[in-house]
Amino acid sequence: MLITKKETMRVVSAFEPGNDGLSQKSKDLIQLLIRHGQKPFSARQYWPGHITCTALIFHPREQRVLVIHHHRLQRWLLPGGHVEKRDPSLDAVAAREALEETRVQIDKRFTPFLVGVDVHGIPPKLREPYHLHHDLVWCFRATSDQIEVTTEALDVRWAGERDWDGLALTASIRRSIERALPRVPR
Repeated sequence: MLITKKETMRVVSAFEPGNDGLSQKSKDLIQLLIRHGQKPFSARQYWPGHITCTALIFHPREQRVLVIHHHRLQRWLLPGGHVEKRDPSLDAVAAREALEETRVQIDKRFTPFLVGVDVHGIPPKLREPYHLHHDLVWCFRATSDQIEVTTEALDVRWAGERDWDGLALTASIRRSIERALPRVPR
């Protein structure tokens, strides 16, 4: 695996949540996981959970972000998922997952940056117990507005601020968008 605890600690430590207390708490929990978790990048480490990466992807021309209707959790979220051994970096995890889930094309000229951290619970399924995702939210921009429905995301769309309430986007997603806006060229 190319992703290391040391590099992850560096990235997470550099994240500044400002006056966002929930993001600060998530940052603290992620740092504890990295320091003390035996396999923090393994999707099979259920206690105290594992690292996941999410993609906050801006539309190439408009102030909208890509959201998916998660097939299992039955809610609108950002695309993302688990670290795999072949992933070269944490932001690459988020980009790969977004491509797999929506077929979105990421603008390679845009340098991704960490825009949010969020530790949240995942309900049990089959052989997986309830566990925590220690999520790192990475900001990207798409090269086009072309996206597709896949087996992992049964509905995908570009959402502007006026859509957030109707889609019931979580506060952590909204805070990540707000943090990203000043740094995303229009």
